[in-house]
Amino acid sequence: MWISPEEVLLANALWVSERANPFFILQRRKGHGKGGGITGLLVGTLDVVLDSSARVAPYRILHQTGESQLFWSIACGSSRKEITEHWEWLEANLLQTLSIFDNDEDITTFVKGKIQGIIAEENKSKLAQEDEDSGKFREAEVKMRRLFGMPDEEKLVNYYSCSYWKGRVPRQGWAYLSVNHLCFYSFLLGKEVTLVVQWTDVTQLEKNATLLFPESVRVSTRTTEHYFSMFLNINDTFKLMEQLANIAMRQLLDNEGFAADRSLPKPCKTLKNVSALKRDLDARAKNERYRALFRLTPEERLDGHTDCTLWTPFAKMHIVGQLFVSNNYICFTSREEDLCQLIIPLREVSIVEKADSSSVLPCPVSISTKSKMTFLFANLRDRDFLVQRISDFLQRTPDNLWSDARDLTGHSWSPSPGTSLPSSPPSSGAGGLQGRHYSSSLPTASQGLLRIYQKDAPEDLGPKATKEKMKEESWNIHFFEFGRGVCMYRTSKTRELVLNGIPETLRGELWLLFSGAQNEMATHPGYYGELVEQAMGLCTLATEEIERDLHRSMPEHHAFQNETGIAALRRVLTAYACRNPGIGYCQAMNIVTSVLLLYCTEEEAFWLLVALCERMLPDYYNTRVVGALVDQGVFEELTRECLPLLYEHMQDLGVISTISLSWFLTLFLSVMPFDSAAVVVDCFFYEGIKVIFQVSLAVLHANMDHLLSCSDEGEAMTVLGRYLDNVVNKQTVSPPIPHHHALLTSGDQPPPEIDVFELVKASYEKFGSLRADVIEQMRFKQRLKVIHSLEDTAKRSVVRAIMTESAFSIEELEDLYVLFKAKHITSCYWGGSSEATDRHDPSLPYLEQYRIDLGQFSQLFGSLATWPCGVHSPTLAARLFRLLDHNKDGLINFKEFVTGLSGMYHGDMTEKLKLLYKLHLPPALCPEEAESALEATQFFTDDTQGEDVKEGGDAKGEADEKKEDKVKDYKYYLRMWAKEKEPKKETIKDLPRMNQEQFIELCKTLYNMFSEDPLEQELYHAIATVASLLLRIGEVGKKFTNNGAKKLDAASALAVIPPGPPAADPLQPAHEDSNGEGGSGQSQVCRALAEAQLETPPQQTSDEDVKDDTSVSSYSMVSGGSLQCEDIADDTVLIGCGDQRRGSSLDGDWSITFEQVLASMLTEPPLVNYFEKKGDIRANMASCRAQRGVERQMSSSSDHELAHHSV
Repeated sequence: MWISPEEVLLANALWVSERANPFFILQRRKGHGKGGGITGLLVGTLDVVLDSSARVAPYRILHQTGESQLFWSIACGSSRKEITEHWEWLEANLLQTLSIFDNDEDITTFVKGKIQGIIAEENKSKLAQEDEDSGKFREAEVKMRRLFGMPDEEKLVNYYSCSYWKGRVPRQGWAYLSVNHLCFYSFLLGKEVTLVVQWTDVTQLEKNATLLFPESVRVSTRTTEHYFSMFLNINDTFKLMEQLANIAMRQLLDNEGFAADRSLPKPCKTLKNVSALKRDLDARAKNERYRALFRLTPEERLDGHTDCTLWTPFAKMHIVGQLFVSNNYICFTSREEDLCQLIIPLREVSIVEKADSSSVLPCPVSISTKSKMTFLFANLRDRDFLVQRISDFLQRTPDNLWSDARDLTGHSWSPSPGTSLPSSPPSSGAGGLQGRHYSSSLPTASQGLLRIYQKDAPEDLGPKATKEKMKEESWNIHFFEFGRGVCMYRTSKTRELVLNGIPETLRGELWLLFSGAQNEMATHPGYYGELVEQAMGLCTLATEEIERDLHRSMPEHHAFQNETGIAALRRVLTAYACRNPGIGYCQAMNIVTSVLLLYCTEEEAFWLLVALCERMLPDYYNTRVVGALVDQGVFEELTRECLPLLYEHMQDLGVISTISLSWFLTLFLSVMPFDSAAVVVDCFFYEGIKVIFQVSLAVLHANMDHLLSCSDEGEAMTVLGRYLDNVVNKQTVSPPIPHHHALLTSGDQPPPEIDVFELVKASYEKFGSLRADVIEQMRFKQRLKVIHSLEDTAKRSVVRAIMTESAFSIEELEDLYVLFKAKHITSCYWGGSSEATDRHDPSLPYLEQYRIDLGQFSQLFGSLATWPCGVHSPTLAARLFRLLDHNKDGLINFKEFVTGLSGMYHGDMTEKLKLLYKLHLPPALCPEEAESALEATQFFTDDTQGEDVKEGGDAKGEADEKKEDKVKDYKYYLRMWAKEKEPKKETIKDLPRMNQEQFIELCKTLYNMFSEDPLEQELYHAIATVASLLLRIGEVGKKFTNNGAKKLDAASALAVIPPGPPAADPLQPAHEDSNGEGGSGQSQVCRALAEAQLETPPQQTSDEDVKDDTSVSSYSMVSGGSLQCEDIADDTVLIGCGDQRRGSSLDGDWSITFEQVLASMLTEPPLVNYFEKKGDIRANMASCRAQRGVERQMSSSSDHELAHHSV
């Protein structure tokens, strides 16, 4: 590439001049290419260790003038071809112009200006992202693609100097972290080490320090482990590795590829060696931490953060912390954990102003809300910029968003959707409610089910009710002191109140507040109502499952023993299934939602369910409950750390994995009495998932002695079940509801009751040191294991499903599945002819989830097929793909893929020939490959025997359907349906006849197939004999099918079969074989085909016509009634084209059957031996895996790119 001219003082140091003229010198780096000796080895090693640009661009062009010792570097190249193109351009465009100048300085000025002009033109066409990247980084990206054979779609994120431990010897080199691969390259004293690992293959990432590997990163795959050490900043490197591995796991989980964020703010200056992708990933990591900390929606993007202090009126002091600003929120968190947290939605902000600065309160900013609350931030570094950014975001905030101001007045909080949807569509007005499934007049639209069914109950004046009133009063005092609603100060006092229990009248409000669901509901007025109208009435798999589980949701509670509660539950679950089809509905969602409806309105319950499924419990409720399995693994790891003795015993029993899944999926709601579990849910909405882990560990700790004495899994399950059944909430004011599970497990002497508040308190005392960031780190490790385990399960399921229909062994099928899926995954991030979402559908059965298109199939076919056909292989692959693609959607699944390979590897001669025969008939043989699609159709429709060309011999089915149009009774249709469902055994008599053109295509395929066989001459002789015999059979058959043969003019020239191997020189005279027949095998094929009576006009084509033909694709014309092998070009192909050509005609009445082909083949032992021999699928799979570049070690690469360009 052209580079901005730079001065070079020592032109010949470490460089070898290869070309020169009076103004320019082309040089090659020592150590690159052949030779170089010890100097070349040392130079190459230094270039790698020091990351010299000469390693990626070992060629350069210098500008010089006269006898000057000053040179200017104007171009560099990674290959001889690239640098030669630049050299030739200079010679053609500048040499003559430069010879006119008299002054050397003018020459140098002109050259520099010309090169800079070329660079400026090139930069205009570059993408904005590439312009952001520094030149040094772009150099490294080019180097990565050249070293590891990556396409342009593979983007480099960052690269690091490090050591890769190969055995006990460290190899110093460079690690390249791209979006989809971890790569390493080292070149030391002639030894080159190249490593490529896909992130999707990584099963474990671990940062450790041992005596052998000091402060190293261990990257584990299913088959091996790799160690990297001596990083300058190992923490940053490891975090980036984790992030990239997480993206890869997400790709395996739901097929979401990586998409760069184009909305990032542009840097004020180009950052050295930091790519735009690296900035993107750093911003993503910050956004995720920010959203998790303040429970914000996935759309929220952090704009920036700064240190500051916040004046807290309740404590009369300034608290040190950090201020965060995003597109919809201003948030604050104290440096000391749990001291104070604040969330201010911009929709609530009324005034932002700079207050007077003083020595006590430097650089303050005052923010006032619509609820008359004022927040004072001080000690801001760049106050003016902060105020400007907040003002910019305020201008973008819609004015019509629902305000929370009315909820902060201190009155009872029971908002009605009828008054909170000012911007809802007209259809939700009073006149449009008729026939709607959801409206504000429904009881559950304004209050929770618990309040509906308790409003007629007499007022309770007992001690429980009194304590409940005291709780309410404590919260009211808290609201008065700390504020109410989303802008409330959240302090350690708030946490204490939550642990002491939330009053039932405030539970819905506070769940919404702590989960962040209130913000989503406020910014989406009317969304739930419209979603209900859209979803109700639809019949999907999710709605069927919902209907089945509706009456299983808390059937013991009277709120769900009538249509009001059931209908509300149906609407919420159906609306969410419509909102998120990726999740749809999962068992356990009904239990959680039913409890939400007890304390919240329908709309509030819906948004709480959104918060649970999409933020607080990520991936819990998808089809494979991945999130719950991940947290189950985290729980096992926590048990091993906190309760090691119990962990070992329970692992032997296999209990942890059994119990924890139901605990996590339903938040203990299915295993505890619901009023007790509601207390755990209170803490969960405030603290997050750590509470569930704490309570789970506390339950195990409380039952440790009993569990250690258990001898089997059933006994341990009974101990835990009885314990949880007797966890009671002695402070609840709701009437007691029997817990069905408790009735079944109580026994003669039920265990004593356990107060849920004591259990929660014990969990905080014993295991309260758990931190959210530590849990996230553990989740990452477990996510790698879980997703790979699920992939292994899918693989085993697929193999079990097709093992009875395939002759491959289980191990072979598993290896084929790995290759098949890897090809699919590669296409997801490097592109393909179809969308990734079309090729992968997680909702389908395992067997049909992954599918590949023609391009990916052709690559696998070239590596795995037993019929090597050279340049003809892509054509044969395309035909086999069309044959396997039964539904004609351009994609095939794994079963279809294996079906195609199984016939090649394990079929007998008849099966193999039948497959080969079908590959030369429609639909495998497309019209473009046939001489004329119309003529082929006429040939088969005019056949007197009425044989129709349909794949797999299904012509009878279509004919039967057209016999009569009158209505049949249901028994007839049942019989027809049963007949269609019966597996049809295809026989060789079902195969249609083959016409002359298709037969010539078959001969060409056979010829290419034998070209690489050790017995190729014998095979050529055999196929020539068979071809001659079949051609005569076809001629004889004509006389029985049609009297008087007619010829069909060919729509395109007929090309002949390619030549034989290089060993058989067509220019040498033919030799006599043992049977006295003259000529080689290939000439016999030619003579045999000549007997097909392909008539040609006597005139010869002109030289210009031949030239025009060969300019497209080197066709060889049939002339003189015979085919001379001397006229066959090396790249001859046998296809038809659309242009009308002179010189050949096809016999439209000529045809043969498969039985005739089979019988003819059986007469030649070489052909029988060839098709009877078994292929080695394992060897082919090994070579296919090697092409992916797992790891290889080689000597210094030789430069043989374009040797003919060298001087």
